[in-house]
Amino acid sequence: MGYPGQQPDRMDGFAPQFRDKYGDVFTVYLGSRPAVVICGPEAVKEAVVKNAKVFSDRGKLAIADLVFQGYGFFSAGRQQWESLRRFSMTTLRDLGMGKKSVEEKIKTEGQCLVEELRKSQGALLDPTYIFNLAMANIICSLVFGERFLYQDTQFQGLLTMLTEAFTIISSPGMQLFEHFPYLLKFFPGPHRRVLKIAQHAKDFIASRVEKHQETLDPSAPRDFIDNFLLHMEKEKDVPGSDFDHKSLIFTVLSLFFAGTETTSTTLRYGCLLLLKYPQVAEKVQQEIDQVIGKNRPPELKDRANMPYTDAVIHEIQRFSDLLPLGIPHMVTEDTSFQGYLLPKGINVLLFLSSSLKDPRHFEKPHIFDPNHFLDARGALKKKEAFIPFSLGKRICLGESIARAELFLFLTTILQNFSLVSSKPPEDLDIRPRESGLGTSPPIYELCFLPR
Repeated sequence: MGYPGQQPDRMDGFAPQFRDKYGDVFTVYLGSRPAVVICGPEAVKEAVVKNAKVFSDRGKLAIADLVFQGYGFFSAGRQQWESLRRFSMTTLRDLGMGKKSVEEKIKTEGQCLVEELRKSQGALLDPTYIFNLAMANIICSLVFGERFLYQDTQFQGLLTMLTEAFTIISSPGMQLFEHFPYLLKFFPGPHRRVLKIAQHAKDFIASRVEKHQETLDPSAPRDFIDNFLLHMEKEKDVPGSDFDHKSLIFTVLSLFFAGTETTSTTLRYGCLLLLKYPQVAEKVQQEIDQVIGKNRPPELKDRANMPYTDAVIHEIQRFSDLLPLGIPHMVTEDTSFQGYLLPKGINVLLFLSSSLKDPRHFEKPHIFDPNHFLDARGALKKKEAFIPFSLGKRICLGESIARAELFLFLTTILQNFSLVSSKPPEDLDIRPRESGLGTSPPIYELCFLPR
């Protein structure tokens, strides 16, 4: 039973020459554990779309297994994951995901964000926490049935820790932990800090669940937690049910982390790129003024008439490359793939970065250029290599919300403010602060000057 290609022995430091030398399918070793890497949009699509059933199990990610203990979207096996995803998709749609009601929540939060930014009076600030809270309030309104004030110090502390956790997960130290988790988990290291942050978040969620249990009205569920509690009651006598208290905590933790940190990080990276390329920001603002004006907030229907802005958002997502390796998959049975035999249970890494930075699909893959997504007439051009949310059955659950948030928040900010740095554009460093399992942008400050 053979593995494809030659076998590099490191997960970090993936480079184009790996693909050039080994092809679209090759093997790396994470310590003693082999993992098959699949590169390029064509091979990724063949694996998780055309062969969805075989590639649909969740692969092993040591830090996720340590934090989520086999529960939630990041760690659950296929059967539990399918059950939780089906329930979550139905419930979130009932609560407004993909509908006008969630758009109104985002628009309202966008105006709250504007008011908060006005309070800075043009002073330099790090946008991390403000962006985090704006994003968090959307998922919180669906999951907890409430939003939090920007001055809430307890919530501010929690979001700061989640950002820290994402930075740690993206660090070289965590890559080392992924190589030797069975040994390193017994020693001090970055994983201990991630576990401590996760416990703090779980305690926060557990306190909200307890309040929901005390005030639950079965005839009028208010949010995701209420619906989950009702489903728990419905399945309380079902042996091996996937719906219990522990599953609720970890499912909410998955939604909360994914729904806050990823989109906030993308927006933060986007503002840095617009500082680096002010001519791009100016063209977006011109399009905003022409299509929306200054007397009403942006709406999702405006996106169809704003191809340049849409292209800029696509390029921000492509360039920021938030999850270079995606979330690991696992094959459910021995299977033949592109001439290689993949044994049941082997980890599969979808190297999303190889698609987002593929020179066959993007003329200047390592340069920020919105023209990657514009045709000769200036219309938005779709690219099959643009897969920041992955593909297949395990595609990001919150894709529609994330896309709506990025468009509405970015256009609302640029409608009301000009972005200004204390440094000239040529001195701004747009290289990632960390790039491993995730990509974390550098820390920076900017001014939001009213237009």
